[in-house]
Amino acid sequence: MLNSHVLVLNRSFFPVHVTTVKRAFCLLYSGVARVVDSQYRMFDFHSWAELSASVGDDVIGTVNRVIRVPRVIVILSFDRLPRRGVRFSRHNIFTRDRDTCQYCGRRFPRSELSIDHVVPVSRGGKTVWDNVVCCCIECNKKKGGRLPEEAGMRLLKKPVKPKWSPEYSIPIRTTIYKEWIPFLNVVDFTYWNLELES
Repeated sequence: MLNSHVLVLNRSFFPVHVTTVKRAFCLLYSGVARVVDSQYRMFDFHSWAELSASVGDDVIGTVNRVIRVPRVIVILSFDRLPRRGVRFSRHNIFTRDRDTCQYCGRRFPRSELSIDHVVPVSRGGKTVWDNVVCCCIECNKKKGGRLPEEAGMRLLKKPVKPKWSPEYSIPIRTTIYKEWIPFLNVVDFTYWNLELES
């Protein structure tokens, strides 16, 4: 439980990071952060520890009490967004293109998608953000080693390097908790479509 995840917000309630429950409790106890509940109320460590846990809540047991696990915290003194680049990876290309084939416009499970070079490597195309797109296997076969225009295909949108946002920093296998959704919707996180953990 101590290694499960907590969403970290800046002072403006914008998601900036994902941390562990253990680290979140350290930040709360030292007074650097507050817990944010589903009604957007903020709690310091002591007021959070006084709340009784409901049946089904994730909890941490201490010597003399049980404390609910916070799922969202806000850092009180941090109001900026982190300056980060987006790592050029298959995961982030699929994230940028929302798991949607950029030729036919249909959404697929990632196991049924590939990466297509808009300008094929055989014709001098580079493996860079603005030359690769998410593509279904059928469209990739149809396009082959041609330019989209030559294959009678059109891109939904021109590929570009994405700007950093929290969706690129959440680890790939992280569970998205229901408590995170109101804060992630700020950056249109609904496409994740992961089963929520109660």
